[in-house]
Amino acid sequence: MNNDLSHVRPDGQPGMVNVGSKEPTHRTAIAESWIRIPANVAESLEQGDLHTPKGPVFQTAIIAGTLGAKQTHQLIPFCHPLPIDGCDIDIALEGERIRIRCTVHVFHKTGVEMEALTGATVAALTVYDMCKSLSHDLFIEETRLVSKTGGKSDVGA
Repeated sequence: MNNDLSHVRPDGQPGMVNVGSKEPTHRTAIAESWIRIPANVAESLEQGDLHTPKGPVFQTAIIAGTLGAKQTHQLIPFCHPLPIDGCDIDIALEGERIRIRCTVHVFHKTGVEMEALTGATVAALTVYDMCKSLSHDLFIEETRLVSKTGGKSDVGA
């Protein structure tokens, strides 16, 4: 076992990182998901005021993504439950792709990268679910951390 892994205890068993001695800081993470959609779905979304037979696509995805970010600690075993200060999800139709960007803010001892990634992913899954009545040729292509700030190391800031 590699004892340099943060979630592996000295006895080789998994464990949550103790953040008790860390100082709280303002932390922000931004994650993005992209969905490739066929031309007919893009056209339907443009013409149908971003609704499908299931309802308003982007509004539903924003709500679902926010709920996902807030529930990350219940889905990912070693994530700490965090009192999220804010979660903003922006969704845009860009030709035959949909961009979902989730920004999460917290003042805490640990970062919100997983919350931002979960929010973006859950929003992408919701868009997929809302649009599958139009086509099953939907592809969630990429989910990635765009940036994080406020911890001991910044990424992409």
